[in-house]
Amino acid sequence: MSPQSQQQPPSRALVVGTVSFYLVAALAMVMANKWVLNSTDTPLFFLFTQLVIAVVLFLIAHMLGFLQLPLQLDLEVCKGLIPMVGLSVIGLSSSNYTLKYVDASYYQVARGMILPFTVATSFFLLNARPSLRILGACAVVTGGFFVGVFLDGTPVSLVGIMFGVLSSMITALHSVVIKKSLEVVHGSALHLSWYTNLISSFILIPVFILMGELPGVMELLFGDNPTKPDGFSTFVKGSIITGVFGFLMSVASLMSIKVTSPITHMVSSAARGVAVSVLGVLYFQDVVSEGRATSIAVILLGSIWYTWIKHVESQPKPQYERVALDEMERGSAKQENDHARRKSQSRDARD
Repeated sequence: MSPQSQQQPPSRALVVGTVSFYLVAALAMVMANKWVLNSTDTPLFFLFTQLVIAVVLFLIAHMLGFLQLPLQLDLEVCKGLIPMVGLSVIGLSSSNYTLKYVDASYYQVARGMILPFTVATSFFLLNARPSLRILGACAVVTGGFFVGVFLDGTPVSLVGIMFGVLSSMITALHSVVIKKSLEVVHGSALHLSWYTNLISSFILIPVFILMGELPGVMELLFGDNPTKPDGFSTFVKGSIITGVFGFLMSVASLMSIKVTSPITHMVSSAARGVAVSVLGVLYFQDVVSEGRATSIAVILLGSIWYTWIKHVESQPKPQYERVALDEMERGSAKQENDHARRKSQSRDARD
């Protein structure tokens, strides 16, 4: 293969640009979600509006020729994506509920069990046996989670922690199901994102009604709440911000997979976790106690350690060429003959 035909590694500017975009987008998503959820009692309807905005942007991009989407839905594909869509709805809903009941600075602690649950899910469902070092990294992350739960000096919502644990479990299952779901859409991550957003938005309509949010939705849209005069304006602005960034992150996921390594992704996630805590203090007056700061640091260190271990374990082991037994015997006989000849020459020289 000629050097011209080999795939060139991504430029440093492209890697920095991709990582920076994901860092800014993720921060905007978390902070805008918290901003809206502090002023509304309809977290599921808020999620529904986010998904609808993302679907509309998908359609606009398709009409402008930027994306090619399957507008005629395939029923067989929809059936195959039921586990993926179900996990997506539950995971996003529990994530919104987590942010509603806990501080922004505590969000990463509440969802700190993602890594241990992911390793456990891979073991039970994919028969992926973890090494002792990976189990050690999971133990560090679990320890950081319990530090944040039991040693945090500020009051913490037990409901928020429970939703955080549920969100972590769903995220772990999602990482396994997504591999099978990609096979349903012939490996297209873009089509998978399109189907997931579209179907999830339809499913959420009866869900938020059954969860009793319809009166809150009517009050938000048509009522006049003197205790929250800017509630509707905040809801609309937050929905647009998170909907647009959610769409952009879905589209840019292909680029992220191509240009970033797992270590780069984990380091950027660590930076995002610290930035969320700092922004939570600045904008929402969150109190970061010594226990909370220790918990965040331990979870991040354990996660980075895990990523380094996976990187080391994924490196190809040195291959040794096998030598046939008859070749070894011929080589041994040759060495013996050479040794005897040298001894004979040495005796002749002495004589």
